[in-house]
Amino acid sequence: MKLRAQITRWASDDDPGIVECRFTDRFDREWTLVEKRPVVTAADVRSDSQFPQPAYIGCEIVSHGRDDAGREIAEISTEKPWGIETTDGATRFHVFADQLIEEGDEP
Repeated sequence: MKLRAQITRWASDDDPGIVECRFTDRFDREWTLVEKRPVVTAADVRSDSQFPQPAYIGCEIVSHGRDDAGREIAEISTEKPWGIETTDGATRFHVFADQLIEEGDEP
């Protein structure tokens, strides 16, 4: 499973390139992570690229259900498969199900 996010900037030229990504959880909190470019996109994103760019964060669903408005929600963990965490160390998030895509479905 992958969480849709946005690459918001090029963070470092360290090989293979480090990017900053952001996503918003179901509570409208924005989260930031910094990760190697190939971990979050197969696209040829570079320091001179236009931003934002799509990103896909590997994750697993811990639980799922519906909120009070009937929207499908999921608790996810980014610990597996790549050990991804936000800049403040978080790895568990509550997101809307439509923020998730199956592995291999990313464009």
